[in-house]
Amino acid sequence: AGIIGYRALRLSDITPGERLGLFGFGASAHIAIQVARHWGCEAWVFTRSAEHRDLAKRLGATWVGTAEDEPPGLLDRAISFAPAGDLIPAALSRLRKGGTLALAGIHLDRIPEMNYSLLYGERTLRSVTASTRRDAEELLSLAPEIPIRTEVERFPLADANDALRRLKASRIRGAGVLDVP
Repeated sequence: AGIIGYRALRLSDITPGERLGLFGFGASAHIAIQVARHWGCEAWVFTRSAEHRDLAKRLGATWVGTAEDEPPGLLDRAISFAPAGDLIPAALSRLRKGGTLALAGIHLDRIPEMNYSLLYGERTLRSVTASTRRDAEELLSLAPEIPIRTEVERFPLADANDALRRLKASRIRGAGVLDVP
């Protein structure tokens, strides 16, 4: 989760001092925010889960809300970790001209029809499909320097269906891990 979040940060073209929006706040995002904060970036988190908003605040988010909430300004860069295509127009509408939105979800449902003005102004929409060895090496060298703190909920393999239901309902804090005997 951390490596794909790190790659998404890199592909968002974020630079120190910029404002980053994170749409969805699960396993990848809770690590990505720590790297972004370490790089001196301001982080705004958009998530439907109150528990995830609390975690984002504890990890240094400057602003938290839902995708329907109006933040106090525009983002320089953004990453969508959620599999919800309807978040794409919402994220683009909060992005400044020339900004980049990186799509880091493994799966994304249908992106709804949207007004071209959301892309106008040289906004970039970029997919993040895989991580590289370089991404892993860079993140692992950064981790102790930050230091990255992970949130992990463990489930016995017999409870896999419950873990998946909790994941779908945004009721897992950080990453969910199945213990396989």
